[in-house]
Amino acid sequence: MSTTMDIETPPAERPFSKSAPAAPSQKAAHVELSVVIPAYNEEGAIKETIAEVQSVLTDAGVDFDIIVVNDGSTDQTYERAKETSARVINQPENAGYGSSLKRGIAAGNSDFVAIIDADGTYPARYLPAMLELARDAEMVVGDRGAAMKNVPLIRRPAKFILNSLANYLAQKKIPDLNSGLRVINRAALKPFTPLLPAGFSFTTTSTLCMLCSDMRVIYTPIEYGERIGASKIKPTDFFSFILLVVRIITLFNPLRIFLPLGGILFALGVIKLIYDIFMWNLSETAVFAFLAAIMIWSLGLIADMISRINLRP
Repeated sequence: MSTTMDIETPPAERPFSKSAPAAPSQKAAHVELSVVIPAYNEEGAIKETIAEVQSVLTDAGVDFDIIVVNDGSTDQTYERAKETSARVINQPENAGYGSSLKRGIAAGNSDFVAIIDADGTYPARYLPAMLELARDAEMVVGDRGAAMKNVPLIRRPAKFILNSLANYLAQKKIPDLNSGLRVINRAALKPFTPLLPAGFSFTTTSTLCMLCSDMRVIYTPIEYGERIGASKIKPTDFFSFILLVVRIITLFNPLRIFLPLGGILFALGVIKLIYDIFMWNLSETAVFAFLAAIMIWSLGLIADMISRINLRP
């Protein structure tokens, strides 16, 4: 089933920022910063979020526009967003957080892109300072740190496992893997667009892509507020996040996957061989384990060579 996309422009009598919004048939006017706000059933906070972003960036003298992507909301999110001076992209069907961000980013015409959630958890007052930091980096991320008191206890073990795995595979300390407040250099993000998923793992993917490409990612401390409305993340999303981390690292640094996996099989072969010698009953199991380890290491080397040629800067 095909999905149509409606773009609403703000009425002429409501001027918006320093750059007037473009008509749907025209390319958006170039600005310094495009702020993309994905929204799915966020009627309780969408207008306040837009107003806060507009006020903060106007006071800071930033040339900006705001793009709201309504992701098939079943409440009044779309109608309330249209009452503001933001540009509104309407997706009639729910396509996912990442899909909304990609549509919003593609609709803008700016040097930098900021993303912020529509649920009131991320204060917009950090955007001007993050934009300044982004002038010397590919991405600036709002680090929620120990302030994430609003994360349900049931989700904290899953987040710990996910973060630990990502840190190990990326070989770098990642303070906040999936923060929803970021300022990104558009040119740096563009090559990774085909890899960015439609779901909640958009932020995780963008983080890993840039870190694994040795791009500069700056983390700056922020406060994390209590969300307005219900969380859209489901417990089953944890397994999707894990698969995504492994997939991205396999693309950029495959040896971090293949070397340990081959090492495990080789160690099992050594243990089985010692056991067989001790029992005076040699079998082919140890040989199969050694061969499997060699095959996996060989595949890892081939994957690493492909990665260096095609994906690494």
